[in-house]
Amino acid sequence: MNLNNIVGSVISAVNPWVSGVYQKSSGYTTAADGSRTPTYTASVNVSIQMQALSYQDLKQLDGLNIAGEKHAMYINGDWQSVARPDGKGGDYLTLADGTKWLIVFVLENWYGTAGWCKCAVTRQL
Repeated sequence: MNLNNIVGSVISAVNPWVSGVYQKSSGYTTAADGSRTPTYTASVNVSIQMQALSYQDLKQLDGLNIAGEKHAMYINGDWQSVARPDGKGGDYLTLADGTKWLIVFVLENWYGTAGWCKCAVTRQL
C-alpha cells in the first residue's frame, strides 16, 4: 500500500507538492586527464513532497559530514544516493524554481513494498 499517495493529498493542504525533473545517475565518463564527469539518464517529470529533516534524520546524517542546505524529499519511485561499488553518484533533481538537489542518503526505501522513498538531499550550485 502506497501511504505516500494516500496521505499526500492531506499533507498538500499544508505543504503543496513541488514539481521537478528527476535524473538517475548512470555513472561517469573519464577524460584523458583523469577528471570525471557524472552522467545521467533521460529526465523524468516527478512530483515531490519537500520537508524539513527530522531530528532523527539529522542524527543519521551526522557522520556523513554533509554541509550545505539539506531537506527531506518524499518521492514515488526507487531513488538512490551514492553507490561507490557501482561507480554511481547520487540521483539528481531540478525543481520548477530552478534549484538543483543531489540525493545524498536514502533515509527510508519502501519502493519494494509501497513504491516510495524518503531521501535526504543537499542543494547544489
